[in-house]
Amino acid sequence: MPTTPAGPPATEAPLIELDGVEKVFHVRRRTGLLRRERREVRAVDGLTFRVPRGEMVGYIGPNGAGKSTTVKMLTGILVPSAGRLRVAGTDPSRERERLARRIGVVFGQRTTLWWDLPLRDSYGLVRRMYRIPERRYRENLERCVELLDLAALLDVPVRQLSLGQRMRGDIAAALLHDPEVLYLDEPTIGLDVVSKAKVRNVLRDVNAERGTTVLLTTHDLTDIEQLCKRVMVIDHGRLVYDGGLDGLLTAGGGERTLVVDLEREFPPIEDVPGARVVRVEGPRQWLAFAAGGSAAPLVAAVAERYPLVDLSVREPAIEDVIARMYADRPAA
Repeated sequence: MPTTPAGPPATEAPLIELDGVEKVFHVRRRTGLLRRERREVRAVDGLTFRVPRGEMVGYIGPNGAGKSTTVKMLTGILVPSAGRLRVAGTDPSRERERLARRIGVVFGQRTTLWWDLPLRDSYGLVRRMYRIPERRYRENLERCVELLDLAALLDVPVRQLSLGQRMRGDIAAALLHDPEVLYLDEPTIGLDVVSKAKVRNVLRDVNAERGTTVLLTTHDLTDIEQLCKRVMVIDHGRLVYDGGLDGLLTAGGGERTLVVDLEREFPPIEDVPGARVVRVEGPRQWLAFAAGGSAAPLVAAVAERYPLVDLSVREPAIEDVIARMYADRPAA
């Protein structure tokens, strides 16, 4: 499948570097009353990519594709079985404590907060752990509390928070020490529409204003559409796409839709090359065309032949494109 290479500017070393990284787990399973079979599971298989400083990248794939394993290696929790991995010029597994002061992590439904403490006290412990100067801590805390709407939750024990409230609390904790790179695993899980918008705004701000590098893993592809210009798709531990959203739509063989409103009902529009009618409702018709194609010639052809009132172009759902990519790939 074609990919679009994405690399750092020639004048600056990338913040994140992976070269042929592998992670192999050895698991045992029972095959009989007294017999066990040892099996090799290759969670990550030859990953190579670069992420420049200040970039926000979507890292997506199905469950079990190797996303979380990758992030755990990037944080030093797991050691690669093979290959070379660097974050900010350091080996995460060998310099984990040093690197911890430069990264922020939100691991989905696994909180980094103290379960029986109020949010305020949890944040105080984070300040001590990272040795954050008092003034900077106060400024960052006030900013996160305001942007993530946490004021009413500061004195509530973490165990009493809903999943969505705790996620917002975890994101604030990850940002208090001004990390250079932020790893986010499902940061909007359990959030309502308003809370999701707040989280996305915070991520845009820290990326734009502070140059924070963000690696975002999510199943909510609206997060990717609204936040990331670059997308990496992983499947069976291998990188199957690396490039822009537009290229992803083309690589996945998706279709765009031209929605045409005519002055009155007409038979299905079948005389426009490069398009096919997929739906007709009264004077409105839906014409599908290749995601990589331009809508301009179709619009011109329809306007020339039919009394046109209005039209719009709808992009394909990314979920459908990615599902098609997986379906087209041979089983590992």
